[in-house]
Amino acid sequence: MAHHKSAEKRIRQTVVRTARNRANTSRLKTAVKNAEEAIASGNKAAAEAALKAAQPELARGVVTGVLHKNTAARKMSRLTKRARALA
Repeated sequence: MAHHKSAEKRIRQTVVRTARNRANTSRLKTAVKNAEEAIASGNKAAAEAALKAAQPELARGVVTGVLHKNTAARKMSRLTKRARALA
């Protein structure tokens, strides 16, 4: 257990940040998963809508520090390419 005020504060901050990061990560993964499922279903309209919802989540993940910007760009690019390939 912490013995200094500053260490106790760091523990409190860590709890809050961990919860926030988990929530952001979960929301991001759900959006990407929904886009992948829509693409796999073969429905172009649903895939475009899911992709449109996933892109801001990926961008928000970069801003909040959950994702590296190149990782988000790569995921967006691959999802977009797969969605556009649907006939």
